[in-house]
Amino acid sequence: MTAKYPSVRRRRVQASSLTLSLLLVLGATPAAAEETSAATAAEGVSADAAAQVDDDVSRGDIIIVTARRRQETAQEVPVAISVIRGDSIEATGNFNVVKLQQLAPTLQVYTTNPRNTSVNIRGIGVPYGLTSDGFEQGVGIYVDDVYNSRVAAATFDFLDVDQVEVLRGPQGTLYGKNTTAGAINITTNQPTFDFEGRAEVSVGNLNYRQAKAAVSGPLTDKIAARIAVAATSRRGTLFNTRTDRWINEQDNLGLRGQLLFQPNEGLSITLAGDYSKQDPECCGTAFVRVGTTQRALNRQYDAIIARLQAANPNYNYIVPSRNVYDRLTDIDASLSAGNKIGGASLRVKWDIGPGTLTSITAWRFWDWLPENDRDFTGASVVSRSQNPSQQDQYSQEFRYNYEGDKVDFVVGLFGFKQRIDTQGTEQQGIDAARYSLAPSTDPNNVYNRPEVLNGLTASNTQFLKADSAALYGQLSYKLTRELTIQPGLRVNYDKKEGFYQRVVTTGAGQLITSCAPSATAGNAVLTAQCGVYQPQLTQPSVSDWNFSYDLNINYKVAPDVLAYATYAKSFKTVGINQNGLPLDTNNQPVLSASTVKPESVNHFEIGLKTQFLDRLATFNLTAFRTEIKNFQATVNGGQFGTVRGYLANAEKVVSQGVEADFKIRTSDRFTAYANGAYTDAKYKSFTNAPCPPELSGGTFQPANAAPDYSQPGVPGALSPRQCDISGFDLPGVSKWAFSYGAETNIPATLLAKDGQVYLGIDGNYRSRWNSNASPSIYTDVKGYALTNFRVGFRADGFDVFGWVRNAFDVRYIETLQVAPGNVGLIAGQPGDPRTWGGTVKFSF
Repeated sequence: MTAKYPSVRRRRVQASSLTLSLLLVLGATPAAAEETSAATAAEGVSADAAAQVDDDVSRGDIIIVTARRRQETAQEVPVAISVIRGDSIEATGNFNVVKLQQLAPTLQVYTTNPRNTSVNIRGIGVPYGLTSDGFEQGVGIYVDDVYNSRVAAATFDFLDVDQVEVLRGPQGTLYGKNTTAGAINITTNQPTFDFEGRAEVSVGNLNYRQAKAAVSGPLTDKIAARIAVAATSRRGTLFNTRTDRWINEQDNLGLRGQLLFQPNEGLSITLAGDYSKQDPECCGTAFVRVGTTQRALNRQYDAIIARLQAANPNYNYIVPSRNVYDRLTDIDASLSAGNKIGGASLRVKWDIGPGTLTSITAWRFWDWLPENDRDFTGASVVSRSQNPSQQDQYSQEFRYNYEGDKVDFVVGLFGFKQRIDTQGTEQQGIDAARYSLAPSTDPNNVYNRPEVLNGLTASNTQFLKADSAALYGQLSYKLTRELTIQPGLRVNYDKKEGFYQRVVTTGAGQLITSCAPSATAGNAVLTAQCGVYQPQLTQPSVSDWNFSYDLNINYKVAPDVLAYATYAKSFKTVGINQNGLPLDTNNQPVLSASTVKPESVNHFEIGLKTQFLDRLATFNLTAFRTEIKNFQATVNGGQFGTVRGYLANAEKVVSQGVEADFKIRTSDRFTAYANGAYTDAKYKSFTNAPCPPELSGGTFQPANAAPDYSQPGVPGALSPRQCDISGFDLPGVSKWAFSYGAETNIPATLLAKDGQVYLGIDGNYRSRWNSNASPSIYTDVKGYALTNFRVGFRADGFDVFGWVRNAFDVRYIETLQVAPGNVGLIAGQPGDPRTWGGTVKFSF
């Protein structure tokens, strides 16, 4: 499903102008369709237009668009977009963006904790792996037109959501913040001048509890208000035998309030505020497997753990299970994923002549308070790992939309300012020396002296200042009734200033001032300590101008057949390495890595949108190819001693594929859908990539030697300094992805209420994918298929249903992580097991 015109794609949803409504998709009910039709008529739509809506609904039409103050169907608008109603999200249990990928095959969302969350579309968007503050998101997340700079917002529960739109492809000429891969637009329910309310309670296994409520109504004849609250809790899915507790739990609370002032039909002012917090014991991992690296065997995981066990027979270092689906772990460091996010916005919409002027002023904050076990083991190697962060962003957008008989256009100005402060601490534990250093029988060797590394601490102080401004616009010109051309352009300025300082102190509190060869020569203790942490100070700064544009041509082949083609020249702005820099052979920062070049994007797309069987069925087909030069990729060094992850440019990446969407509504008693995507996303050229674990850990080959890939995972072999991974698949991307669903109902009466008994099924499938920045034979994730069922009774203002998710208890992996130190340990997080429960919903 797509959006054609600027005003449609901007989605301005107000109490007086409903932007986009999805009917009868993913199990939406006939009642929902009737409510939308009635709401449209109530918003001042003409009698003829309202009659057309009713006719479309009766014939199975899917999306009704009224943002241009006239009726349009989404089948008339030529952009690849999936739109999912809030009631469909609730029915299928996909209560945040992380879960939403089960309904949108082209969406990939992976998270190891709220901060390290990757949201990609068609395999591109953000580098897979540890997240850095120094680069932009390729997939923009918007809530009521407000851009959220950090994807951590994606881990919160949807709060009073009307619908979610997933737009695919570059979105730079109609959006305030440029995005190269797409956008996720979340629209909340708006204040109403009719008193209404809703409440929902769900309970299930794993001590699952969720409650949602919202109430809306008039305060005066010109002021309306809406307030919503949601709370979710659930027991964890991993049992920590060390602490005798379930971890990776859910503990979410969200509040949202809105005031709408509407002095006349042509002016509306909405003030909104929201606050959400999470405080779970999260996010831990479990043992998955061991893969041989090129380190000596006595320095790999099994040998290390055996020696620790022998040296400490009264302490159990053996993992409680080597089957990750036993859901057992023994990690010893403290865990926390404290997360607070919120803000306020003021949106003004003013009808001026044939167009509408919109102003959106917003402030948002994000406070992140984590604690992690970075070594993924029960040994005290990294005893403390945390990077608390405080982030503030301010944005201002002005947008004017003109609508005429032959010409429509939107033009906008956008300004953005961000400040991020982070205070990081990482500390080595009592087992660090025996875990990280070469074994020795000499009692005086650093290997046999735990105090050498125990308490070694790296304290990081960093901040980022980011400013950007943009002028953008798009024109839609109807050459004929059937043929429309739609050019757009954007001028963008970005500036980033960063600061990073790492201070290293020993367990005795001694400051380490230098790790240069002249300082470590002949000093085994300092050499060992500098092999773990090195002091560093960098102050990167960069600014850049960019110009981008796109062109869409669409032609209505027949009344219910639309063909379109799009070319977009886009970019992802310049980035900086905000988490520290890699080191050269003299243990000095590589200053040339301070900044990261902008991505240059060429995007091609063609699509066909059709309806048939008297509009009871819809079939859409899209083919795309996205070429990216200077792709911003994540590089992980694999050692404790190097920075955890930094950005580098891959020479070229290509993502191409085909997407298909099918929906049918044979009657009020049956609806079904099936969506599929084939995505071939590859490093076309990445010649200096980090090596995967099977090629890491050995003595480095000479700097001018050609990499030798003939003996991966052979202990004692030479390791390349970099690897050429050209031709490999991008991480995190399944070539094949499908989602499907169906619902049937029959009339019934319950407790003197006339309604329907219904049965629904939905599911999704993803083929294999790789979970490491440089694809590894050890981080290959098998494909899986999940199936969900629901059965219930609904009537006017009442819905009760039971549900089973992952009904066949399929075992699958959400993410795999390579443990630092090149020891060969692979840890991960298994996906949710079978869950079941019930939901009761009331509305008035």
